[in-house]
Amino acid sequence: MFEEILFPTDGSDGAAFAFDHVLDLAARHDATVHILNVADTTQNGLLEIRGDDVDALEQEGDRIVREAAEQADKRGVDTVTDVVRGEPYREIVDYAEKHGLDLVVMPTHGRRGLERFLLGSTSERVIRRADVPVLTMRPDDDVTISHPYQDILVPTDGSDCANQALAIGVDITDAEDAALHLLTAIAITTLGVDVRPDIQMRMLEKSAHELLEGAAAFADDAGVEPASTSVEYGPSIHQVILTYIDEHDIDLVVVGTHGRTGFDRYVLGSVTEYLVRTSPIPVLTVRAPNTDT
Repeated sequence: MFEEILFPTDGSDGAAFAFDHVLDLAARHDATVHILNVADTTQNGLLEIRGDDVDALEQEGDRIVREAAEQADKRGVDTVTDVVRGEPYREIVDYAEKHGLDLVVMPTHGRRGLERFLLGSTSERVIRRADVPVLTMRPDDDVTISHPYQDILVPTDGSDCANQALAIGVDITDAEDAALHLLTAIAITTLGVDVRPDIQMRMLEKSAHELLEGAAAFADDAGVEPASTSVEYGPSIHQVILTYIDEHDIDLVVVGTHGRTGFDRYVLGSVTEYLVRTSPIPVLTVRAPNTDT
């Protein structure tokens, strides 16, 4: 499924944490990994590196991508390396589009400190703008990465982004020979004061079950029978998703970057941002084409 994977790296511990997973994915799917370093030549970047010139940045970038390629070679993974100049998130998004890549993999944050160049806020910007799926993971002690994936969760709210995420999630489930979990979350706190709560809850439940039926039918048509379909309740959408991840030992969650808003709909936009920042497992974000950022 993933034939060409982009791995942007700044040589940080966070990037090294994510690269191990990149190599697992590439080895399983016989993919080529594009290892990219961006020499940050924006004004802020030059201030952060305390006056080091661009040549020094590029030399450091060459070293970073070369060492990563050597590590990949030991795993039998083919690589392409490149060092470019510019603003990191723009160069990452442009590189993925220009080369027709299938997936971007990066940590949620990288180096800290004024003397180091960033990969933290860059990840969020890439998620918001990239047309290809972006796989992120927090390089923290409480994060668990298991591969091959055994259980994959796709929360859905019926939005275009959620439907796109469903399609990707089904493909990954099939390619990984994993179990597919479909979830629609209802936040109890969304119940309004202007409508009787019991009436509104019935409306939400009916809509949620219809969404799940449609999602399950889509998966079935693609040859993937869902292992479970669930409507779950909680104080917030993201908490429902995190609880489900914990209780069902989920290995990967696939979500859209934007969701529906309104009286009888569920929001996946801010929820996705929260998941990326707090999830104990990797999060694959999917942005539907032409989605406003």
